[in-house]
Amino acid sequence: MKRFLAAMAALTLATPAFAAEGERISVKGEIIDTWCYFSGVMGGPDAVVGTAHHTCALWCSAGGIPVGLLAEDGTVYMVLKIEDSADSASGDTQLRLASHVIEADGLLYERDGLNYLIVEEVVNDLDIQVLSHDSYGPVPPFAIPGADQ
Repeated sequence: MKRFLAAMAALTLATPAFAAEGERISVKGEIIDTWCYFSGVMGGPDAVVGTAHHTCALWCSAGGIPVGLLAEDGTVYMVLKIEDSADSASGDTQLRLASHVIEADGLLYERDGLNYLIVEEVVNDLDIQVLSHDSYGPVPPFAIPGADQ
């Protein structure tokens, strides 16, 4: 019995603590394409939101690039799940919301300086609010190879 208790104590000490619980938050922001937003491949942060970037956001999401939520305060949340969708990066739920501004309730997890969000409920879908094509055109010039040369 002593060996059993010693083994259980050692196993308990070697096992990581239970996963941290998320912090319940409400946040409003745009569902974004994280690859273009963070890489800068399509221009600065203001060029990869809204209508000018909508088609690319759809392609990236359908291709498996994780979607994010760009909050009004500039915080970016990597979206792990939206409502009951089993898909984390693509699928009808995320494609339906690409470039849309939403109000969401969910659970925030933070790890290694990154913010992860499980959206439990899309409280309000405000559709596409950022009309960036007014500034960048329907196809931004930086999206066409050699256009600036």
